[in-house]
Amino acid sequence: MDSCIIASPLGFTRIIGDDDGIESITVLNSEEIVSDVIPESLEDCVYQLHEYFNGERQSFDIKLNPQGTLFQKQVWDELLNIPYGKTISYLELTKKLGDIKAIRAVANANGKNPLWIVVPCHRVIGSDGSLTGYAGGLHRKQWLLEHESPYKQQSLF
Repeated sequence: MDSCIIASPLGFTRIIGDDDGIESITVLNSEEIVSDVIPESLEDCVYQLHEYFNGERQSFDIKLNPQGTLFQKQVWDELLNIPYGKTISYLELTKKLGDIKAIRAVANANGKNPLWIVVPCHRVIGSDGSLTGYAGGLHRKQWLLEHESPYKQQSLF
């Protein structure tokens, strides 16, 4: 497995993958040393993440290879259908997967998403519009949603 660390506006990010695809993208809560050399298998991912953070990319075109259960992969695949700049509730996501009784399992799978940003679990919110549950921290979820919002909030001062 190849690995690298890049800097992002939300912290240092570890990317792991190989020629079979990207296995994980994780935001870290610690200071890290940015990789001097990016492995060839991770170059497209690094490039596309930089484009995303610069506001130049709304969707990703990289080969993914997340590790998880069949159910988790079904949830993560459904997350890929949430358009840039849009949100859905956990209940809506559960309905799309076909079993509203599975809301806790869906929320749990959402929280185990190994592909930060690329598989947009940050676009799932509470039914009341609240920013519930985000493994990367609610401050990052809020930042990501504001970054993707077509309605940019301007500072008054």
